[in-house]
Amino acid sequence: MRRRQFIAALGCAVALWPLATQARQSRSIPRVGVLWHAGNAEEANFTSLVKGFRDLGYTDGQNVKLEHRFPNEQPDRFKSMVAELASTTDILIAVGNNAAPYAKDAADKIPVVAIHVSDPIGMGLVKSLARPGGNITGVSNQSTEMVGKRLQLLKEMAPGLSRIAVSVNPDARISPFHITQTRDAAANLGLDTQTFEWRSLVQLEQAFDAMVSASMQALVTNPDGLAFTYRGEIAKLAIRRQLPLATWSRVTLTAGALMSYGVDDDAISRRAAVYVDKILKGAHPADLPVEQPTKFVYLINLVTAKALGIEIPEILLTRADELIE
Repeated sequence: MRRRQFIAALGCAVALWPLATQARQSRSIPRVGVLWHAGNAEEANFTSLVKGFRDLGYTDGQNVKLEHRFPNEQPDRFKSMVAELASTTDILIAVGNNAAPYAKDAADKIPVVAIHVSDPIGMGLVKSLARPGGNITGVSNQSTEMVGKRLQLLKEMAPGLSRIAVSVNPDARISPFHITQTRDAAANLGLDTQTFEWRSLVQLEQAFDAMVSASMQALVTNPDGLAFTYRGEIAKLAIRRQLPLATWSRVTLTAGALMSYGVDDDAISRRAAVYVDKILKGAHPADLPVEQPTKFVYLINLVTAKALGIEIPEILLTRADELIE
């Protein structure tokens, strides 16, 4: 009996050994959580982020496991999803101004790579860009010159422009930063700005009515979650009210804005993998400087220009990185 029991036990052990090995191998693969802000992969820079890992030799499911979550800019989903990722992954990537603060609040025991964040210092994510000092580092999507350049291009596109509306969600942490930046940049260009707040679709329509009553001549939007979610509605209202709209990214431009000037979102998404790779090789987020953008993209929507009756100067057409037709 003892001999038969021994052989049976040995047989079980041999049968289970490959499973145990697979389990150990699975646990040895680093798990990287990605907290997006959008509702699905199509709305996000999903392909670029995955390509960034692939360019460094990482294959999802083989030597890294990417866990993607899409909160669709909903606070409750941000909270639940980041809590899950913080407890089940080794490193967290937080994408956008809304996702990053949730990551900071929930993921204090694992490294966080925050990308597409406008003001990492002002939002309390890092102590400084050169020496973040905590468990968060990443890539900013803001430079001091970018807002001014966007307004300058808008002014060149609409000669005689003097009054610009600034659309903001006052509940977004990034709003004070962008209001100040836009106001200061506009002043340097001899432009006046007026802020119009909204928190819902109903309030958005009311804000546009107020813009018309205040004789605003153009519009810029604050790059927060609400403006992203309602980017299509904002573009339609701007066309309906004959307000040239300048935004910050390709996805907001193609929703119907007149022009966009901002960072290369795909390039920033690819850089996330570089930071993850450094951390996996032993670097600490506290010692990895937060990068600022160096490449910017200027896009013009010719369909919207036609709808607004604006003839784009030839010099701007030649300077644009892409014309949307």
